[in-house]
Amino acid sequence: MACRAALRASDADRDRVMERLRGAAAEGRLRTEELEQRVEAALSARTYGQLDALLSDLPGPGLVARRGGRPLAWVPPALALAIAIPVAVAVIAAAVFVVTGVLALWWVWLIVGWCIVGQRRHRAHSRHYGRASRDYASRTFWA
Repeated sequence: MACRAALRASDADRDRVMERLRGAAAEGRLRTEELEQRVEAALSARTYGQLDALLSDLPGPGLVARRGGRPLAWVPPALALAIAIPVAVAVIAAAVFVVTGVLALWWVWLIVGWCIVGQRRHRAHSRHYGRASRDYASRTFWA
């Protein structure tokens, strides 16, 4: 990965540096000539390294901290891993639940269909053949 100092700066980064330089001049930390030179340098700066050099001798947070309004937080790799593992397990468990829940419901529809359709056929079959078997039994041996 490229060093931060070699990365190209945006117009918004240049504007933040010029704002910081104007604030330093208002506090009396820079003379008017120095301010003009640094503003010209900020306008022509292409990388973060060139912009950081303009603020290096001024107290207070640098360009990185001014970007988001607060300093960048560094998360130790062990903490990041301790957070990432349970999140990954939860995502995998949710995916498995969704997949198996959708695919496992086919048997429920099978049972519901059998109860509805199968019971109707069973009733119709027993009514029709139940009467015929009683009539047949009455005419034969058991009569």
